[in-house]
This record gives sequence, C-alpha cells and structure tokens, in this order.
Amino acid sequence: MSLPQALTTEPGTFWLRRATLDDVPAVVDLIANDPLGRMREIRSGDLTPYVRSFHAIDSDPAHLLVVAVDDADAVVGTMQLTLIPGLARQGALRAQIETVRVREDCRSLGLGRAMMRWAIDESRRRGCALVQLTSHKKRTYAHRFYARLGFENSHEGLKLVL
Repeated sequence: MSLPQALTTEPGTFWLRRATLDDVPAVVDLIANDPLGRMREIRSGDLTPYVRSFHAIDSDPAHLLVVAVDDADAVVGTMQLTLIPGLARQGALRAQIETVRVREDCRSLGLGRAMMRWAIDESRRRGCALVQLTSHKKRTYAHRFYARLGFENSHEGLKLVL
C-alpha cells in the first residue's frame, strides 16, 4: 500500500493516510456537511454505528478508508476504496470509490483531484481493470468534477433503501 502519500496542491502539501478510529468523528462531520448528508447522518451524540462500520472496513483488506490531513494532522478530506472481484470483463477486479468528501474551506485547491488521482493509481497498482463510483443526481457539481477526471456517465444507478 502506498500510504502515507504526499498530495501536492497549489497552496501546499496535504497527506493521505489510512483512517484511524480517532478520525471517525471528523469523517462523519465531512459526510454530514452537505444538504444530502444532513438528512442522513448523525453529527453528534452516539457514534456507535459509525465505529462499528469503521471496524468492519478497517479489518477487511478489500476496503480502505483514507483521510487527507493538513500539517496539523486535521482531517480535511476522506474517501473509501473498495475492491470488487467479479466474473464480468473476463474476471476483472474493479475498484469502487465511495464517500469522497473535502472540507469546505479546502475545496478548489486541487485536493479532491489529487485524492482521486491517488485512488485511480492505487486501483491500477492493485490490478483493477476499471474504477467506478456513484454520485447522487443532485450533486451536479460533483458530476462535472468526475467528468474532468475522465469518468463517463455510462450507467443508470438504482438503489433500494432497506
């Protein structure tokens, strides 16, 4: 694994590292800090469900939760990389990128782009044939961001909330 990794941006260097249990509150804050997240996430109080999920992610080598931190080790970004084996595409391994977030005051600095480039390179290093992600239809700004990185809107995604 190529972590920690320096992410060089216009204003300076951030560091990408594997998330720790101590990072969970900051990661939850990032996830909850938008209109969709505010409807779904709990920012304060009992973080037990998030801690349980963190342990499941952290203990499974097919999953990697990373955080981007500044010089003070404050969490300013996060994303999850999941490797999915499949029979399609001649048994290809694919990477799923989830929950990409950058703290509001660190947006438009090139950090998100650097994080995504790292995820793509890491997916390639791990032998993936493709990288995929989903983004809510209301996140049009995110769609433009991913398109600039070369992602194509190739499929229609469907979900069933249980």
